[in-house]
Amino acid sequence: MSGAAAAGGRIVVVGSLNADLTIYCERLPQPGETVHGNGFAVNPGGKSANQAVAAGRLGGHVSLVGAVGDDPNGHMLLASVAGAGVDVGRVRTSTSQPTGVAVIAVDAGGENNIIISAGANGTLSPADVAEAADVLDGAAVVTLCLEVAMPTVLAAAKAGHDAGAKVLLNLSPYAHIPSELAGLTDVLLVNAHEAALFLGPGASVPGAGAHAAQWDAVRERFAERGIRQVLVTLGAHGSVVLDSDAPANRTVVFVEPTSVSAVDTTGAGDAFTGAVAVRLAAGDGLADAAAFASVAAALATTRKGTQAAYPEAADVERRLRAS
Repeated sequence: MSGAAAAGGRIVVVGSLNADLTIYCERLPQPGETVHGNGFAVNPGGKSANQAVAAGRLGGHVSLVGAVGDDPNGHMLLASVAGAGVDVGRVRTSTSQPTGVAVIAVDAGGENNIIISAGANGTLSPADVAEAADVLDGAAVVTLCLEVAMPTVLAAAKAGHDAGAKVLLNLSPYAHIPSELAGLTDVLLVNAHEAALFLGPGASVPGAGAHAAQWDAVRERFAERGIRQVLVTLGAHGSVVLDSDAPANRTVVFVEPTSVSAVDTTGAGDAFTGAVAVRLAAGDGLADAAAFASVAAALATTRKGTQAAYPEAADVERRLRAS
């Protein structure tokens, strides 16, 4: 699977760009507690920018639709995203808001907590989606998250659907979505907690080690809500593919985790999403895309930061051959 082979059709990512203000510490503070940090960095981030960079570094043909402020953070983000080969021609510079910011604490085990301030991301609107019609019309995959306003996400999903693209929705940070958006979503990407919230009160999402029959019941509940293809990530325990369009013996597929020594898990989920988009755009089935993405996300945790830590296609292929 060469970088050229990975390119496939166009991937359009619509959403957020943030400057990540990261403090490293031995452990995360409890409420009301102050802890000492042992390092600080300002890095390019934002879920959508991360997903675009991850896909670009893996050989995808990617366009990003978003907004930044006219400030040093915005300039940094545009340079980082463009440096990964991503088209940033549809990233608007806001004259009224600064670039979005994420404040991140990362502990010695690589776990993190995050607070975001939307800034210019909050100005991204359905009008920006309409302005990007030229790239959306030719898209194979449209990738979305919930760090921008719901009407914007819905407009992008509708544009992608109408253009015949596969709509990949990363339901993060979690929010209730309208039934119209669920109906426009081809592939839903969630963690176990988000899956339970989406399915509603009383929903039970199995933990690691659960049998396929337990997950098949979850798949049926998603299908009842109109979502026929779902990827549920389980952190260090891998992921589960729930595919109601697959043959009967492939409706539930477990993807084993890739074992690494994690340094910083920030943005690993975005690396996973970007990698899934690349493989879907190249024509892979969902289970194969998830297996590729599992390796990409794991490798992304082995270095500090987000976008600079993302692997290239050759790195992933090398690890896949070794496994």
